[in-house]
Amino acid sequence: MSEPADRRYGPAPLPRPRGPISAAVLGALRRPPHDLPPDLGVDLDPADPITDEDLQLTLFLCYELHYRGWRGVDEAWEWQPTMLALRAHAERPFEAALRRLVGSPSVPAAGVAAGLAELVAADDGPPLAATLQRRADLTQFREFVTHRSVYHLREADPHSWALPRLGGPAKAALVEIQTDEYGNGRLDRMHAELFRCTLQRLGLDITYGAHLDEVPAVTLATNNLMSLFGLHRRLRGALLGHLAAFEMTSSLPNRRYGNGLRRLGFDEVATRFYDEHVEADAVHEQIAAHDLCGGLVRVEPALAPDVLFGAAAGLAVDRLFAGHLLDRWAAGRSSLRSPAPPPQPSAVLPSVPIATTASAALAPPAEPAVA
Repeated sequence: MSEPADRRYGPAPLPRPRGPISAAVLGALRRPPHDLPPDLGVDLDPADPITDEDLQLTLFLCYELHYRGWRGVDEAWEWQPTMLALRAHAERPFEAALRRLVGSPSVPAAGVAAGLAELVAADDGPPLAATLQRRADLTQFREFVTHRSVYHLREADPHSWALPRLGGPAKAALVEIQTDEYGNGRLDRMHAELFRCTLQRLGLDITYGAHLDEVPAVTLATNNLMSLFGLHRRLRGALLGHLAAFEMTSSLPNRRYGNGLRRLGFDEVATRFYDEHVEADAVHEQIAAHDLCGGLVRVEPALAPDVLFGAAAGLAVDRLFAGHLLDRWAAGRSSLRSPAPPPQPSAVLPSVPIATTASAALAPPAEPAVA
């Protein structure tokens, strides 16, 4: 019997704990809202907050309460004061680590758009996209898609937090970008839905949050970074800078991802998500740098350093993510905390043929119907 259709869109089931703080949060969330111990997380200061499993899962658990919530968890937890206090305790070392990682990027005399271009031009991250295009095998590509599912199944949502915090040209530019991300109001064109088709073609679970237990802290950090910026009005400049850097570095990697899937024998349904971003993000790049970030800084000049901080932080954490995958693969190991299951039929859309073996997955299945 298939799962109810709404399971594919969330809320997600609670994941497994990764340490004492996340275990305490998970235990609390399974009960009606109540005060957490006052000292929970007060001294949370791991050696490397960006890759600390307990810290990053704790943040993700707290942040998801502001997105789709957790399956079976009382929605009143979203604004429970001691849960918010715990989130603040966990955010402090994370934000401090981000600022240590990238410093304080200076704003060039030519302006914030020029500063963004300089950051992007100087970004020399590990060649993850080239590896996926030319050499990655099916197992490695499925791992990459598993990592990215945490964000892509809610694509654009973190940046939408900025909409009520903007006005004028910056708001208009963000609406233009987000309208494309959400498929201009058509479900079958929403980028999250296109990615769901990619997951399905690769025989992976397409339900929201299905792969949380498989991904490591650095993957959660790439998502928590966006939530940190999005949920704090004081970081609205950083959120827009993150989006600009994301759009400015997207077209070529997505072309490579699509070509990598074609090399492995997949069809246009599997690659449509990536192919769509090649064209869309080439347009979004200019809007994000000049109209979005430039528009914000024209109205609020003091936010220019925040814009560049957000861009630099996003690029830096993505470099850590890419390095993790490539290092694990070079060592002959999985980049996931637990290897992805073999391709199997979808429990959500049983009418769509899904390959049941890696070799069969290379044959293009029939066109799926998008619900």
